[in-house]
Amino acid sequence: MTRVETVITNARFVLTCDEQNSVYEDAGVAIDQGRIVAVGDVTGFEAESVIEAGGCIVLPGFVNLHTHLPMTLLRGIAENVDLQGFLECVWAEEARIMGPEGTYLGARLGALEALLGGTTTALDMYFHPEAAHRGAVEVGIRHAIGPVFFDFPGPDGLEWSERIELTRSWPATLEEIGGPYVPRYLMPHSPLIVNAEHLLEINELAREIDARIHTHNSENDKENNDTIAAHGARPTALLRDAGLLDERTTLAHCVRLDETDRIAIAAGGASVAHNPGSNLKLASGAMDLVGYRDQGITVGLGTDGCSSSNDVDMFAVLRLAANLARLVRLDPAAISAQDIVRAATIDGARSIGMAERIGSIEVGKEADVILVDTNAPHLTPLRDPFTALVYAAGRSDVRDVFVAGNRVVADRQPTMVDQRDVIAAARSHVGDQS
Repeated sequence: MTRVETVITNARFVLTCDEQNSVYEDAGVAIDQGRIVAVGDVTGFEAESVIEAGGCIVLPGFVNLHTHLPMTLLRGIAENVDLQGFLECVWAEEARIMGPEGTYLGARLGALEALLGGTTTALDMYFHPEAAHRGAVEVGIRHAIGPVFFDFPGPDGLEWSERIELTRSWPATLEEIGGPYVPRYLMPHSPLIVNAEHLLEINELAREIDARIHTHNSENDKENNDTIAAHGARPTALLRDAGLLDERTTLAHCVRLDETDRIAIAAGGASVAHNPGSNLKLASGAMDLVGYRDQGITVGLGTDGCSSSNDVDMFAVLRLAANLARLVRLDPAAISAQDIVRAATIDGARSIGMAERIGSIEVGKEADVILVDTNAPHLTPLRDPFTALVYAAGRSDVRDVFVAGNRVVADRQPTMVDQRDVIAAARSHVGDQS
């Protein structure tokens, strides 16, 4: 018998999301030193911790490809408005409560909500990235974030030179905070409010510190029109001209791309974070998920922030993405449930340059794994595990969560923080007396 740290055993299904879409029944996963050492037959292993997974679907943890975790503290403040109205509401409130302390508390709350719902990796974007990263890592999530860029001071009050200074110190900051491995990131908010000269400077900085790029792009028609009026070109063209449309870059939203935009993104190798919940709620439009995929664009899934989509629930995103793709194409067979699950796992990992580490359950990869309990009326009978996950399961069905082999949720309870303390601190900061 080979001794390892953890064995997950007797799972109803193990969905690997590997290149062959391998599925194992009545199977398990063995984990040691943070990595997967066996998939399928685990009878030859003994472990310090044996996780009985009877009735569970085991699959890779979700990669939330675009979110603003600290904005959990802004949940519900901008209702019945479009993108521009949303920004007006949010920016005023951010200046009031979202300093470093608010950002830290909001990130802890958002990371906890995300982990309990099966998200193991979040590509986050917010001011005070050091505070956000500390809060999120404390809860146990794999948290990718970096300095945010505006041409003007913004709610965090930083001048351009201070943003550059923050960027140059960012690698050391990440190393000091620690946590599960993530790439370095730089985050120009959008081509609308970061001019062409500054985009070029960000590209140079990214190459200097070996960082990837995350930005908003073509979220609605007004954003496109305002960008053309301000800078003389569409957002995608500005990113292309600055050298920021390659495989390093994840573009959030991309709801209103024209054919030239799509060709440029596909040719450059940038990927797209699809946020159907936020886009529908703000009436920004319906992204053509199937069309983008057909053109060779990698598309992952995201929740956006809680001030626009109200939660960080990836199960809701799975269902919305699947149904919206069908509606846009007027085709009930436009995309399979299996492809939707892959978009939330391995495709998200590919977008952030981590497909060799996470996103699928394969020997040698880091163990970012979730267990979804199917012993529930709404998951009975269960004929196909992918269909069940996309159209019937919910975040309350997530029983256990592992990040880099660390069991950060056990029997639906977080293991690294006290949930009551996280909630109480967040409520106190915003003056919620409930």
